[in-house]
Amino acid sequence: MTAADPKITIVVPTYNERENLPLLIAQLNSLGIPDLNVLVVDDNSPDGTGTVADLLARESGGTVSVLHRKVKDGLGRAYVAGMTRALAGNADIIIQMDADLSHPVSAIPTMIDRIRTSGAALVIGSRYVPGGSTASAWPWHRKALSAWANFYVGVILGLKVKDSTAGFKAWTASSLHQIDVASIRSDGYSFQVEMNYRAAQRGLEIAEVPIHFEERVEGTSKMNLGEQLESARTPWKLRLQKW
Repeated sequence: MTAADPKITIVVPTYNERENLPLLIAQLNSLGIPDLNVLVVDDNSPDGTGTVADLLARESGGTVSVLHRKVKDGLGRAYVAGMTRALAGNADIIIQMDADLSHPVSAIPTMIDRIRTSGAALVIGSRYVPGGSTASAWPWHRKALSAWANFYVGVILGLKVKDSTAGFKAWTASSLHQIDVASIRSDGYSFQVEMNYRAAQRGLEIAEVPIHFEERVEGTSKMNLGEQLESARTPWKLRLQKW
C-alpha cells in the first residue's frame, strides 16, 4: 500500500438492483474519501441495472466503472471478476459490499483506517462483535439461522472470526494476491467463508469492526436453498482439503 492516500476500489455485484444502486453511489460519494472508486459488476440484470450503472459511470467523472458479465453464475464469480479487475487497476484497498443498502457506508472510513493503522490484511464489517447488530426487521428464525451458521463454521474450521458469513469486507491488494482470489470457486456465503479461511491459513491478520446490518430497501433477497446447502457443505470440503 502506498504511503499517500491509497487507491480504494469498492466492488459491488448487482442483479436487479436498479432502484438501490443510485442511492448507494450517492451515499458513497457523500463520504468524501480521496481516490475512492466504485466498480459495479452487473450480471446482465433483466431490470436494466446495467444501463443505470452505465449512466452513473458517465456522470461520475471516472470514479464509477462497470463490468458487464453475460451470465448470472453466482455471487462468488462476480466478486472474483470484480476483484481481479480492481487488482489489475492497481487498487491498494478493495472493499466488497452489497448493492441492496444493507451494509452501512458509514463504516467504510473505519474499515479503511483499521487497515492503514493496525496492519490488518482483512477487515470485516461484523454483526456479531460488541456494538454490531442485525436488522430489527429480521424474524427470529432468520437471526437464529445466521447465528447458527457462524457457530457451525467456527467449530468445523476453527476460525477466530465472529461473523464468518459477512459480505462487507475491506482487503489489502497484497492479501488478495496471497489467497489467490482468482482460484476461488465457492459461491454465496460459501465464498465468504472460503475467503476468510484462506486468509487465516496464510496467517493474515483479520480484524472486525461492528456494523448494524439493515434489511434491503428494494427488491428481494438472492439467497436460495441451493446456496444454503452449499454453505453447509463448504466448511467440510475445506477441512478435508486441509487434511
